[in-house]
Amino acid sequence: MAYLLLFAVAIWAGAQNALAGGGSFLILPTLMFTGMDALAANITSCVALFPAQVATGWTGRSHARGVGALTLAWLFVICIIGGAIGAVILLETPRGLFARLVPWLVLFATGLFAWGSFFRKPGEADGHLSPAGAGFIQFLIATYGGYFGGGAGFLMVAALTMAGQAVRIASATKNVLAGVMNASAVVIFLFSPDLHWEQALVTAAGATIGGVGGAHLIHRIDEKILRIFIVVIGSLLTVGLFLKAP
Repeated sequence: MAYLLLFAVAIWAGAQNALAGGGSFLILPTLMFTGMDALAANITSCVALFPAQVATGWTGRSHARGVGALTLAWLFVICIIGGAIGAVILLETPRGLFARLVPWLVLFATGLFAWGSFFRKPGEADGHLSPAGAGFIQFLIATYGGYFGGGAGFLMVAALTMAGQAVRIASATKNVLAGVMNASAVVIFLFSPDLHWEQALVTAAGATIGGVGGAHLIHRIDEKILRIFIVVIGSLLTVGLFLKAP
C-alpha cells in the first residue's frame, strides 16, 4: 500500500515539476512515510527524480543558452562540480544534524518558491549580474542543489534573468542545468547505503510518467493554482517537520 501511495504521489510530483516545480515537497515526506529518515529520503529523492529531470531538460535543450562569455558548456562544468561538492557535504553531514536542518531547508525552499511565484516581478532585476558573477552564483546554487535542492530552480531562474536572459530562455536553461547539476550528485549517491532502490525505482517510474503528462498539459492547467498548492504543501510540511524535529 505504501508503494502504491508513493507511485501515485510521484506521478503528481512529476507533473507538478513539469508544470510549475516543487514536486520534491511531495516526494520527501512520502518517502519518509515509507520508513526512511530525512537523510535517506533526501538521497533517494535526488536519485529517483533524476530521470524525469533529464527528460524535461532534453525536451527544451534547444532553447538553453549561456550568459555572454559564460557559455552553456562552462555552466555545465560549474554545475557538475558544485553538485558533486554538495553531495559530498550531505554524506558527511551527521544524520542527527541533517534531521534538524531539514525543517529550515524546507522553510527556506518554500519561501523561495512563494517569492518566485507571486512576489518577484519578471524583469525587475534583469541585467545586473555579470557573466563572472552569474558563474559564481551558479556554483553556489549547484552546491546547494547537490546538498538539498528544494527551490534551486527558482534560484537559477533569478540568477540567469539578472544576468540578462529572458525568462523563457532562463527557464529552459534552468531545466537543462538541473539535470546536469544532479548528475554528479546522483553518481555519488549511487554508492550510498542510504539509497533505497525499491522506493527510488517506484518514484522514478511515477515521476517520469507524470513529467511526460505534465509536459502535454502545460498549456491547459492554471499554473497559479498549482503554485498555490505547492506553497500550501510546503508550509504544512514545514510545520510538521518542526513539530517532529529532534
